[in-house]
Amino acid sequence: MGRSIASNALTLFIVLFLAVAGVIAWGQKTYHGPGPLAQAICVRVDRGANVAGISRDLLAKGAISNGLVFRLGAQYSDKSAGLRYGSYLVQAHASMADIMDVLTKGGQSTCGTEVNFRIGVTSDEIVVRKLDPASDTQKEVAKFDPMASGPAPEGYTQALQEPDTRYRVILAEGVTSWQVTESLKKADFLTGAIDKEPPEGGLAPQSYEVTKGESRAALIAKMQARQAAILTELWAKRADGLPYKTPQEALIMASLIEKETGVASERAKIASVFLNRLAQGIRLQTDPAVIYGITKGHGELGRGLRVSELRAKTPYNTYVISGLPPTPIANPGKAAIEAALHPADTKYLYFVATGTGGHVFAETLAEHNKNVAQWRAFEAKQQADKAGN
Repeated sequence: MGRSIASNALTLFIVLFLAVAGVIAWGQKTYHGPGPLAQAICVRVDRGANVAGISRDLLAKGAISNGLVFRLGAQYSDKSAGLRYGSYLVQAHASMADIMDVLTKGGQSTCGTEVNFRIGVTSDEIVVRKLDPASDTQKEVAKFDPMASGPAPEGYTQALQEPDTRYRVILAEGVTSWQVTESLKKADFLTGAIDKEPPEGGLAPQSYEVTKGESRAALIAKMQARQAAILTELWAKRADGLPYKTPQEALIMASLIEKETGVASERAKIASVFLNRLAQGIRLQTDPAVIYGITKGHGELGRGLRVSELRAKTPYNTYVISGLPPTPIANPGKAAIEAALHPADTKYLYFVATGTGGHVFAETLAEHNKNVAQWRAFEAKQQADKAGN
C-alpha cells in the first residue's frame, strides 16, 4: 500500500515537472519566436509607462500573442524597468524579445513626427515629416517658410502638440549670424531671447537636434562651441607656409571661399587664388566682401554692385583695401575651412563665373579678360532670352 502511494506520488511529481518544463519551454519559444505582426507599426512609450500597459497596447495592435508571457519574459530578462520614453518602429513578425530590445535601448525615437527647420542663405524652410511604418519611409505632411506671414499649416501645429515629435535645426553653409538670430526667433518650439548677435563666422553650419522648449541662447552656444572645436582641430593640421597669423584669419578666408562658390571641387582652387594674390600684394577684389560691408549681413543686397560702392573705402571693400577684411563675412562650413588651410597648388590669380554654377580660372590678366568677355556674352544672351519670353 505504502509503496503504491509513493509510486503514484513520484509519478505525479514527474508529470508535474514535465508539465512545468513544457510550459517554460513553450513560454521561451513564444517570447523569442516570430511574432504575429503582419506589418511594421509604431509603438509609443509614454513617460512613466510600465510593461503591463505596454503589453495591453501591443496585444491590441496584434504585435504579441500573449500578454502574460511578454510581462514574464521582460521581468526575467531584467528589462521590465528599462522602458525608454519615445516612439519606436517595431518591425513585422518581431519577437517579444526583439520588441523589448527596441523599447529599452533608448536613443532617438525611430517613429513619429520630425520637424526640420532649415536656415538658408536666401530663405528658410520648415519641413514636417512623419514615418509611415508600413513602408518605413518618411512622408512629408507640411512645408512652409516660417518667415512668411500667415498661419502655419495644420501639419506643423499638430506636430507641436505631439509629445514625442523630434526637432532639428539645420544651418546652411554661408548664412550670416544675423540671419541665424532672426530665423531662430521664428522657431516657436524654442524658448528665450538671444541677448546678443553672435560674432560673424563663429557658428558651425551643421544639423542640430534640439528638444522642444530648449533655449535659443543654449542652441547658439552649442553652435559656437562646435565651430570653435572644428577650427581648433583643423588649425592644428594646417598646411605649412600659410600666411595666417591666427585661426581667426583662416576663418575670415574660409568665409570668403564659402561665399564665392558652392561647388565643392572649387573651394581649394578659390583659396589658392586668394592666397596667390596676397603673396603678390594684389587686392582680393571679392564682391561678397563688398556686399557684406553694405548689408552687414542683414539679408541679400538684391541688386548688382554700383561703381560708387566698388570705389568707396570701407573695411570690407577688397577692391580698395589690401589684405583680408576685418571679420568673416558669413559662417563657413568645415569644408571651406579645410580649403583655407589646405589650398590647391596653383598659379591662378583670377576666376570668373561660367554662368553654369562654377568658375573658370586664369593665371594671366589677358586670359582672365577673355573669360570675362565670355561670361558677359553669356549674361547678355540670358537677358535677351528673358526679354524674348
